[in-house]
Amino acid sequence: MAAPPPPRALAAEPRRAPLGAVGVSLPRPRGRVRSAQPREEILRGYRQLISTNYNSRSLLCHPCSCAHTALADTRIAYEPEVDKHTGVLAYDLVQGSLVQWNSFTDKSIPDPPTAVLLHGILGSRKNWGSFAKRLAQEFPMWQFLLVDLRCHGDSASIKKRGPHTVASTARDVLKLIVQLRLNPRVLVGHSFGGKVALSMVEQAAKPLARPVRVWVLDATPGKVRAGGDGEDHPAELIEFLRRMPAQVSSKQEVVDALVKGQFSVDVARWVATNLRRNTPIGPRSSSNFSWTFDLNGISEMYNSYEDTNLWGVVENVPRGVHINFLKAERSLHRWALEDMQRIHTAEELAADEGGGVEMHVLEDAGHWVHADNPDGLFRILSSTFRIETTIRGMQD
Repeated sequence: MAAPPPPRALAAEPRRAPLGAVGVSLPRPRGRVRSAQPREEILRGYRQLISTNYNSRSLLCHPCSCAHTALADTRIAYEPEVDKHTGVLAYDLVQGSLVQWNSFTDKSIPDPPTAVLLHGILGSRKNWGSFAKRLAQEFPMWQFLLVDLRCHGDSASIKKRGPHTVASTARDVLKLIVQLRLNPRVLVGHSFGGKVALSMVEQAAKPLARPVRVWVLDATPGKVRAGGDGEDHPAELIEFLRRMPAQVSSKQEVVDALVKGQFSVDVARWVATNLRRNTPIGPRSSSNFSWTFDLNGISEMYNSYEDTNLWGVVENVPRGVHINFLKAERSLHRWALEDMQRIHTAEELAADEGGGVEMHVLEDAGHWVHADNPDGLFRILSSTFRIETTIRGMQD
C-alpha cells in the first residue's frame, strides 16, 4: 500500500505578515494533491488542522536582553489516523507562519527546511511542544517534526518488532521521514534521543540532507554514567514503575509512591504526566489512569542506551555533517574528563575532513535542559537555524 502524503492545511485562513514586514497579509496558496483517491476520502484521512494563535509580544533574551519579536499564528498539523495502521510513529508537525505545503502541489517552490526534535526515555513529543512553537515563531520559514518514539506516548499503541534498541528507534524515525518525504536539515535529540540522532546519521544515506546539523543534548556517544550523588537513576525508576499496577486511581497516587520510594518530587511529578485518564465503562464505574507507554519495551531501550557506542560516528564524521554536543551544567549524567577530551580531539579531526564537531555547555540547567533553562537553550540552538536559513537563502 502506498504511503499516505503528509498532512496539509485544508482551508487555512489568510495569514498575517511578520511584524515589521513590508506589505500586506497574503493568503496561503491552496493547490490540489495528486492522488488516485477521491478528495472526500483524503479529507477523511486527516485530523483537522489546529491553528494556535499567539499575541505578538517581545521576548527578552537573558543575559543579552536583545528583543525577539514573536510571530503570530503558528500552526500544528497532526498525523493522519491511517498512519497508525502502517507502522508510522505518532508525530506533530509545528510550522512557522511562512511555511507553505508544496511537496505535492508546486515543485517550483523549495521545500521548507525541517528540524526533527526527539525526546528522551519516559518522555514524549509533548516535551518539545512549547519549545518548538517558540522556534517556529522566531524562524517562520521552518517546520519542526516532533515524534513519539517507539513504546512512548501515542506510538506505544503501534506494535513494533524487537529488539527495542537505539538503532531500531533511529530506523523508525528514518522511515517516518521517508514516508513524509522530508529532508531534515537539523536533528535535535535529548538524552536517549541524542543517541538516536547519532544513530540516524550512522545509518542514513538519502533520507538526510547535506549539510545536516545534529544536536546531542546532555548525552555522550558512549558510556552512560547516570545517577550518583543521590540522583535518580533512570534504570531504577523504570523498574520501580514496572512493579506498579497498570492502572491507578490518580496521578497523586503515583507521585506519593515514587517519593516514598526515594525518588525526587520533581521526577515523580514529571513521570505522572505520562498517565492518561481511562474512559469509565458503565454509569457507576469510576475513571482511573493508565500509562501512555510500554514499560517493558522502554526498559529494553534504556539498556540499549547504556550499551550503544557511537564514538565511531563522532570520530569519523561524514562530510557535510556537523555534530554539536551540549552538556548541562548540573547534568544527571556524569561527563567524564576522557569524554570531554575525546570530543575536543574529534573537533580537530572533523575540521580537516569537511565535517564538524563542537562542544557547548548550558549554564544553570540540569539534565532536562529544555525545562530547566529554555532561554539559554533557545539562544544556543538559534545559531543553527540562523546559519541554515542564511545558507538556504544563498542557495535559492
